[in-house]
Order: sequence, then C-alpha cells, then structure tokens
Amino acid sequence: MKNITAANRPEYIKISTFIFLYFFTWSASIGLLAIWLGQKTHLSGSVIGTVFAVNGIFSVILKPVYGYILDKIGMSKYLLYFVVAMSALMAPFFIYVYQPLLISHTLAGIIVGAIYLSFAWYAGVAACESYTDRYSRLNGMEFGQIRMWGSLGWAVASSFSGLLFNLSPAYNFILGSVASLVMLGVLLSLKVNVTTTHAGDVLSREKIEMRDVYALLRSRKFWAFCLYVAGVAWMMFIAEQQFSRYFVTFFDDVKQGNAVFGYLGTVQSGMEFVMYMVIPVFVNFVGAKKGLLIVGLVVGSRLIISGLCDSHLLISVLKPLYGLEICLLLVSVFKYIAEHFDKRVNATMYLLGYQAMLYVGNVVVSSPAGYLYDRIGFEQTYILMGAIALTFTLVSAFTLSPCQNKRDASRSAESQPTPVKN
Repeated sequence: MKNITAANRPEYIKISTFIFLYFFTWSASIGLLAIWLGQKTHLSGSVIGTVFAVNGIFSVILKPVYGYILDKIGMSKYLLYFVVAMSALMAPFFIYVYQPLLISHTLAGIIVGAIYLSFAWYAGVAACESYTDRYSRLNGMEFGQIRMWGSLGWAVASSFSGLLFNLSPAYNFILGSVASLVMLGVLLSLKVNVTTTHAGDVLSREKIEMRDVYALLRSRKFWAFCLYVAGVAWMMFIAEQQFSRYFVTFFDDVKQGNAVFGYLGTVQSGMEFVMYMVIPVFVNFVGAKKGLLIVGLVVGSRLIISGLCDSHLLISVLKPLYGLEICLLLVSVFKYIAEHFDKRVNATMYLLGYQAMLYVGNVVVSSPAGYLYDRIGFEQTYILMGAIALTFTLVSAFTLSPCQNKRDASRSAESQPTPVKN
C-alpha cells in the first residue's frame, strides 16, 4: 500500500488491528442499539429518539474534553486505554445495569446509559479516529488506509450480529467485551515514534491552551464548517439512528428483516473497506471542500429516494450507500481540518467542531425526528431530511473555504512555460 514501508509496516498492522477490533465490538453490539431498544426494552419511537438525544447531550459535553486531552498529551495512549477499558465492561453493563434500568426506571436508565455510551463509544470512537489520523500523518501514511480496517471489522461482525441477536443480545455484548480485552493487548504493544520526518508537520512544540480554544470559537472558518455539519451530517446520522426500524417494515417477518439488515451492514462495511483504499486519492484530486459537497448531494438524494421507495429490494440497494457517504465524509473532514486549522488544536477541532457539533444534532433533532416518525411516518420524514441536506449543501458551496487539490496543481504545472535549453 501507498506510504507503507517495511520499517513502519509492523506498527501499521498493529494500529489497523486496533481499529478493526474497536469497530468489530461496536458493530456486534451498539450497531443494533435501536433494534434492541425497541424489541427488548419495548420503548416507543419517541422514547428511543429521547434516548439518542440524551446520549447526544453527554457526548457534546465529553467530546471537546477528549479532544483537549488528546491535544494536551500528544501521542500518549492513556486516553485510549481508558476508552478500551470502558468498552470491556460492555456485557455486564448492558445485561445487569442498562436493560433493567430502562424497564423499571426509564429516565434513570437513559441517563446512566448515556454516560457509559459516551465514555466508551460516542466520544470514544472520535478519540480513536483522531488519534489514528494523527498517528497516520506522523508515520507518513494515509488515514483511510488504516480506517478501512475498521470498516472490515464492522462488516465481519455485521455478517452474524443479526443472527446472534435473534438467539440472545447477551451473546453480542459478551463478544464485544472479549474483543475489547484483545484490543487492549494490541494497544499495549503499539509503539509511538515522535521523531519521524513528519513530526514537525503533525505535532506542535507548544501545547494547547484554553486561549487557543477561544480563538477557535471566534473563527469564521469554524462556524462555516459547523453550518455544514448541521445541515448535512445531522441529517445523515440522525436518519440512520432508527433506519433499522424503518427497514424491517418492508418484511413480513421481523426476524427476517433483522437478519437481512445485518447482511446489508456487511455489504455496507465492505463498500467502506474498498472505498477507503481509493477515496483518499479522490479527495486529494478534487480537494476536501468538493469532497464535502459531494457527500451532501449523495446524502440528500439517498434520503429522498428512501422516503419514496416501496420495495424491499430498492431499500436494500440504498442502505449500503451510507458506507460511501461515511467514508467520503470522514476523509474529507480530516483533510479539511488539517488544511485550515492550527495543528495545536487538531484533535480539539475534530472532536468539538465535527464530533460534538454532530451530537448537538442528537439533542436538537433526534426527539423531533422520533416524533415525526410516529406522526407522519418514516417516508415523509426522510423526504424532509433529504431536502434539508441538499439545501445546506448549496449554502456550504459558498461558505466553506477553498481547498488545495492535485488537479489544479497539475494544471498549474502544465501552464508553466517549458524552459528553453541553450
């Protein structure tokens, strides 16, 4: 693979294995959270929307804290150790704490669950991805070539998670806890070299201070980026929260729908795996801004068509497109941040400007979306979400900052006069 040399291949394998296992545990358990909440705790669509909204509140609070810590400690792995330890507690938490609380004391269960899920997953995955991006650039690798193994991990777990869920959700959670223990061993063996030739471009000698965060919040570029997240990424992720509930309505047998949804999760993650190999090259060619705008066009179109379709075959074709969207979005976001924001606030910008802002959408939109699902149906709600995504994509075409790309660089080089030899 590009930029993977014999010298750094062992560490590439380790960081890729770590990402593979993290997403494997997520897919095996948290990936079916909406179905679990509906079928095993018997919550309504509105209450499930509230669950995700409260999850979003705690995520919004914790993600900037995680980002600040990452920028403060540099390439230290202490925060990742904490995230993995929380992940390993998945089985006892879900089986003995979360489900009983949601059934007997729903509000308490929602709050306790939001705290745990934020520590281990909603903020945890953002910390892992930000660390991986920094680690890849430190070693001259492409982030996408590491992150693609996370998609493979999700695909492997998705291939049987639905069937395992039908036997007992406890099996999913136990599998996630065991995989987390293996993940801890991989992380312990990962070596970090802060003296590479790329260190000066990635790591700052001056550690982040609170005044750097204040300066970031006053930046026009920061708020222009947040506007894009609010209009496009909010619609993309919030629609996905309860998409599984909509999907199974196309099947006469709910269990068959659960299984097919799991299979399509495998296809989706397989698409992500393949796309992560080529998307970095594509984004380098067109520029990060255009990559973000293309995401908006795909998201808006997919949601509108999802609301209009009446066939389980068509909805099954549309579902895996989410894999293309998430891949193109994530690569474009990291490249946009690296190009337009100071390296001292790299992790803070990602976890505050993208991840925390993303979960502000959970707080603001999840409950109303759940209400709309119950009142006007999934179909009309998805059409509305798709229209909003397309509108904000158009606005962002004027508000996002221009980005460099290899296509323009090639044209510029071709336009230079050829030197005349004497």
